[in-house]
Amino acid sequence: MLPFGVSPEKAQALRARMERLGIREADLEERFVKGGGAGGQKVNKTSSCVWLRHRPSNLEVKCQWERSQALNRFLARRELCDQLEAKQRGVLSSRQQAVEKIRRQKRRRSRRQRAHVLADKRQHSEKKAARRSVGFTE
Repeated sequence: MLPFGVSPEKAQALRARMERLGIREADLEERFVKGGGAGGQKVNKTSSCVWLRHRPSNLEVKCQWERSQALNRFLARRELCDQLEAKQRGVLSSRQQAVEKIRRQKRRRSRRQRAHVLADKRQHSEKKAARRSVGFTE
């Protein structure tokens, strides 16, 4: 494995994790593409974005978190390990859980739920109205 611009301990830990998951460097297809988005002109001219594909599982990762290509290579491999572990365990990753939570929050409420919310609001306003002073008129 090539050096990634991280400490040897981190590189060794990643190497061990990849071996444990059965990921070989020969199974990885790696491309370097030009980045995009925020960051100005420099990010759009350099090929620091890493696109990584694990052929046996057909998982793809695109990493553009850092300006350094070497560090993005390390982070892409780490993300690939995370995805493969989640796929093997059959659980949703924390990112997928956050997306699902937002989707549930944005989902329209049913007619029954809306009626229940309105009833709660009405009850709360009646409770507050009971606290008003006796001489108060609208």
